[in-house]
Amino acid sequence: MPRRLLAFVPALALAAACGGAAAASVGVFVSDAAGRPLADAVVLLEPAGARLPVVPMSGVRISQQKRQFAPQVSVVTVGTPVSFPNDDTVRHHVYSFSAVKTFELKLYAGVPNAPVVFDKPGIAVLGCNIHDQMIAWVVVVDTPLFARSAASGKARIEGVPAGSYQLRVWHPSMPEATPPTSNAVAVAGADLELRAAVATAGPAR
Repeated sequence: MPRRLLAFVPALALAAACGGAAAASVGVFVSDAAGRPLADAVVLLEPAGARLPVVPMSGVRISQQKRQFAPQVSVVTVGTPVSFPNDDTVRHHVYSFSAVKTFELKLYAGVPNAPVVFDKPGIAVLGCNIHDQMIAWVVVVDTPLFARSAASGKARIEGVPAGSYQLRVWHPSMPEATPPTSNAVAVAGADLELRAAVATAGPAR
């Protein structure tokens, strides 16, 4: 599955928003309770004080390939439009009934005329009304400080200004409706290496 690390607001802009403090790198190793690495975990830092500036992203696509969504986990900032091209030879009916974003793209081939704008923070679960095995997640964040873990379980957030944050971690294998884990983190200008273990509802993906 292709890995797409999504754009950050430039580090200098973030440092200015937090009083000009030096920016750091925060690495997070995400595992299940047994210590096995988890791919496709979403990690994000939310400042304890004023919210950092967030801008919508561009060019985000969630395609349908071989009757699966690609990627299965996407992270986007609030206000980001997402297109859903159908690259299969069969038609799909993409939908989400999640509170964060409810929509339907009725049975179609090719590329729908308009993208879907994800305008509220939270987690949207995607499905296909024709192919029940198809599932994907869109994590909509209200912070520019986020990343998605690789197969190694490692994720890295660059350009983090010094300050106090809540580190939130979510993975699709967590029990349904379970909120992201949350821990207080202090960034003092030096790079940090953290570990986060999440409880999963079944075998790690």
